[in-house]
Amino acid sequence: MGFPVGCTEVFFPTIFLHLLSLLDLLKRLILYLFRLLGLPEFLHSDAAVSPEVGFPLNPPASAVLLREFLPVVKFSDVPQAAAESCAVCLYEFEGAEEIRWLTNCKHIFHRGCVDRWMDHDQKTCPLCRTPFVPDGMMDEFNQRLWAASGIAEFDSEFNSVLG
Repeated sequence: MGFPVGCTEVFFPTIFLHLLSLLDLLKRLILYLFRLLGLPEFLHSDAAVSPEVGFPLNPPASAVLLREFLPVVKFSDVPQAAAESCAVCLYEFEGAEEIRWLTNCKHIFHRGCVDRWMDHDQKTCPLCRTPFVPDGMMDEFNQRLWAASGIAEFDSEFNSVLG
């Protein structure tokens, strides 16, 4: 019986499968050696992600304003940090690293991680989705956002034409 004649062309030669298995084993060995030598940041560096792919070159006005609202502190200055690692990149915090401490939900993230999040026009915590800006400051934030985007100038010009 066996397989029909047309199906024999679908199977890969066993030498090709052995070569793929060997390459996978070699890759895993190299990754293990890098981790053993303490160089995991070499494998997952920010340089591997080019700004042309996926990251806006000019962040939106809301991201620039949010950076002004959210404090940047050193991890060692945070009293009783609830998290020991960043929920975005999963790397542990170190004493001198700059982090952003979200005032509404008290979550902390590496400065670069949450800044990239804001560059994609996100206005909430990446972990719990609480808004970055407290409710009491939302009016001030919106006014500054309108002023930064030039909408307030357009609105005043429009009203002067009508009136």
